[in-house]
Amino acid sequence: MELSVYNIKGEDTGKKITLSDSVFGIEPNTHAIYLDVKQYLANLRQGTHKSKERSEVSGSTRKLKRQKGTGGARSGDINSPVMVGGGRVFGPRPRNYGFKLNKKVKNLARKSALSLKAQENAIVVVEDFNFEAPKTKAFVDMTKNLQLTDKKVVLVLSEENKNVYLSARNIEKASVVTVSELNTYRVMNTTSLVFTEGSLAAINNI
Repeated sequence: MELSVYNIKGEDTGKKITLSDSVFGIEPNTHAIYLDVKQYLANLRQGTHKSKERSEVSGSTRKLKRQKGTGGARSGDINSPVMVGGGRVFGPRPRNYGFKLNKKVKNLARKSALSLKAQENAIVVVEDFNFEAPKTKAFVDMTKNLQLTDKKVVLVLSEENKNVYLSARNIEKASVVTVSELNTYRVMNTTSLVFTEGSLAAINNI
């Protein structure tokens, strides 16, 4: 697949760039995408939830009433789960939600996600650029020129660029990542992917 290369003013530079078929032209594996996104979201969970069970609640262990002869159900101490203020039965405990996923599956998922975006014509290529200073307006103007206003945009750079990153930081639907930070979740959780020429070359090399 060939794409035109634009500058930040939205003008066609006349250059063409070819997307690698091994990355952007495979048959998408939706189950691999599901597993990779699931692992990413699971790793974000802290898993620090905790509630007190019967043995952990602060309270007397005195038996509240005698076993027989009251006409009601027998009961133990005030920490019982059936009592107000008692412990919780099988409450949540701290745990790690992460799980293992093979590297080959993760690579397949990333390629599948990129191929889906290519099929949806949701990939835009721009010339390598830099802002003289961090300026939100400069980034907003660029998205307008590329006709990406009000769309969720991920800009992929070949290497870190502080001025570009800071320019996009206050924009709700925009984010800036490097090639090494691009994962399946970021690709799927966006409307348009904007690659610089250098980042596409890096992806093809990887």
